[in-house]
Amino acid sequence: MGSDLFGSYAESTCAALFVASISSFGSNHDFTAMSYPLITSSMGIVVSLITTIFATDVFEIKKLLGIAIGIHSSIFELKSRGRTEYYTSNAYSSPVQDVADSCRTGATTNVIFGLALGYNSVIIPIFAIATSIYMSFRLAAMYGIAMAALGILSTIATGLAIDAYGPISDNAGGIAEMAGMSHSIRERTDALDAAGNTTAAIGKGFAIGSAALVFLALFGAYVSRAGIESVDVLTPRVFIGLIVGAMLPYWFSAVTMKSVGGSQNGRRDLNRRLTQGNDTTQCTRHAHSAYRRCPRRLTRASEHVKSLGPKGSDCHKAAVIGDTIVDPLKDTSGPSFNIHIKLMTVESWVFAPFFAAHGGLLFKVL
Repeated sequence: MGSDLFGSYAESTCAALFVASISSFGSNHDFTAMSYPLITSSMGIVVSLITTIFATDVFEIKKLLGIAIGIHSSIFELKSRGRTEYYTSNAYSSPVQDVADSCRTGATTNVIFGLALGYNSVIIPIFAIATSIYMSFRLAAMYGIAMAALGILSTIATGLAIDAYGPISDNAGGIAEMAGMSHSIRERTDALDAAGNTTAAIGKGFAIGSAALVFLALFGAYVSRAGIESVDVLTPRVFIGLIVGAMLPYWFSAVTMKSVGGSQNGRRDLNRRLTQGNDTTQCTRHAHSAYRRCPRRLTRASEHVKSLGPKGSDCHKAAVIGDTIVDPLKDTSGPSFNIHIKLMTVESWVFAPFFAAHGGLLFKVL
């Protein structure tokens, strides 16, 4: 859990160190410039530890009302600064409620409406990333872009803890339901689970946004190391590379989504074997693993769906179907893009001397 965040954190540090060691990206990139990324990372860890101690040991929780006020005010403040909560939170979000309302007409409308909102949600983050890239480059060239990525992830310790909060509260809700606890307890765990889903979406945004900045910084390092002075997009070789590179995300998504379907077929075969025999040990082990790793039963719109119909109604079934369809997109293909982007850049940077010395071998052979 959180491996994509930690990968972005480590690679942003490496990108800042490498860019600082290249004098062509600026002046006076000496030991001080190379030490600054490490100092920033260290201070982020210290700040995360201090805030965790104050939040858990110094200021004790007095009553749940204070927690609710704090969560609502925090979501409102973050909402005024960004758009992730606007598209994922069930407390203030109009898009989430619109997706829930679309469940009235069935699962097909729910999926179409949800995909449309998902595509629309990337507009403002793209402009925000573009603005941060421009301002960082104006301040400190490529070194500034690398430091911007590192600054986003400097408090990754708190981010990873928040990312792990959702599954914990989800499991607590499942235990409360299986134990037959009161409905009020289940409502509290559902509220905590909804908050955990929102924080998980924020964590994915941090990972992807920082990956874009790290990619640009490492691309600049690759251009410098490979000795490339200029890139002509109209050159057939470059244009072919652009087309093939644009194809890779779709191929990567197809592979990851196909793996989800393959696991479903394996589970069906396992269920058939369990129903034909009396293997209670295997049944218990796989049931525990499936419960621990199963996709979330409801989307962010689940709380609003409950007001549209009880559990088991047509509206609720449409929401569950929509969540099942998009789970491979948001939990499998989406986070893998983060690793995909950085892995291509890191591999290109490592093999940059080889490409500079033996570039175009494929075209020479052909």
